[in-house]
Amino acid sequence: MKKPILKLCMVTIISGLLFSCSQNEINETDAKAESQNFKVIDVTHHDGKPFSTGTSNSSPTGKYVDNPGGGVMMQAFYWDVPAGGNWWNTISSKVTAWGNAGIGSIWLPPASKAQNGAFSMGYDPTDYFDFGDYNQNGSTETRFGSKAELVSLITAAHNENIKVYADIVINHNSGGQSEANPFTGTNTWTNFTGIASGKFKRTYNDFYKNSYGNNDEGAFGGFPDLCHAAPNVQDWLWLRADGVGKYYKNTMKFDGWRFDYVKGFGPWVVNAWNANVGGFSVGEYWDSNVNTLEWWANNANSSVFDFACYYKMNDAFDGNNLALLNDDMMWKRNPYKAVTFVTNHDTDEIWSKMLAYSYILTHEGYPTIFYRDYEEWLDKNKLNNLIWIHNNKATGTTSILYSDNDEYVARRNGYNGNPGLVVYINNSDVWQERWIQTNWANTQIKDFTGNSSWYPTTQADKWVKIQCPPKGYSIWSINQ
Repeated sequence: MKKPILKLCMVTIISGLLFSCSQNEINETDAKAESQNFKVIDVTHHDGKPFSTGTSNSSPTGKYVDNPGGGVMMQAFYWDVPAGGNWWNTISSKVTAWGNAGIGSIWLPPASKAQNGAFSMGYDPTDYFDFGDYNQNGSTETRFGSKAELVSLITAAHNENIKVYADIVINHNSGGQSEANPFTGTNTWTNFTGIASGKFKRTYNDFYKNSYGNNDEGAFGGFPDLCHAAPNVQDWLWLRADGVGKYYKNTMKFDGWRFDYVKGFGPWVVNAWNANVGGFSVGEYWDSNVNTLEWWANNANSSVFDFACYYKMNDAFDGNNLALLNDDMMWKRNPYKAVTFVTNHDTDEIWSKMLAYSYILTHEGYPTIFYRDYEEWLDKNKLNNLIWIHNNKATGTTSILYSDNDEYVARRNGYNGNPGLVVYINNSDVWQERWIQTNWANTQIKDFTGNSSWYPTTQADKWVKIQCPPKGYSIWSINQ
């Protein structure tokens, strides 16, 4: 009598297993169908070339070769770095490690003497040719150090094949002497004829209001507003062989420029600088309107910081709606003129920073890493891993494969034999899995972050199931 019961039990178990397998297949089919219902968004349409930062002005090899994914920039300062004249030396001690990690360029704070001397962050410039070698404004060295130390830093960076970008503040000046101003009928602090370097002397004729008009596009903080229409200003900023731009490039050996507060003057100014001086350039046009950013970048013939991307990331990651990453950004309009960032010395709003870094370091544009994020606040090993992935895998055009409140999946489509990648960002509190379509048929892939231990093989139709940890990311490419 026991045998029929045993047989019945076996039949029940086998039936259960078959039902379970069948149910799993149905669930997998349904999961795949859900992803197939998402209309893939082909974001960019170009030949796939990476962001180019041009050739280095003075590297030992005479050129800088970007990685397959392009370059990564380090903002090598933060607001109120330690005073005392040692910052250039601090950065010098880090460039070898940064170069080994894959950093391709560093952006330095304004390097010349400003009104507050040894206490200034440099955004109130007085003498563009005093790099810490003249005793004026209460000190010889700047907050960051001496001219010799700056030159040593630039040389050390170039030895690591790292480019060096100067922060250029040409909207306003500070630290001039008082003089009678016939255009205002008052005394103004616009007499810069006594600057210690003796170069680029200025008077009220070089500031608004003057014979060229009452104002330009914008003034800042009540500082004297430099008039770029004045011939003396143009000569000394970008035309003269010994002027600011060409001296910084040819003598100091800077490779490019970050232009401060470009809302304060017309884009033609940066365009003229770039045409006469050369080098990489990016403008700080603080505006979330992508139309405005694109207008400025095109008219300035310059890259621009992608504030549209910054604010969308803030809303998406901290507002728990990753579908907002489908919205327009500068890198989507023109990836070759978009410099992306998560934090800078002026604004630090994004809370989910590692998700944001996983986004900019896998997407198009020129990603920037903030000094304190890298050196103090976040996991350096994780950032180094993302830098490596950017440099070696983040190639080609971009397609968004899926997005909702919690999940975002995008594909870089590869370029010049490089296979590209798939990035999966998960803003939920649990592990997620999703079927997605790759560019690879019958190919084993892996997560290059190590966050997932899966080694799935893509199907003949290039579809595959991948996973992503909670509040995290995974980045997949061919296992090679």
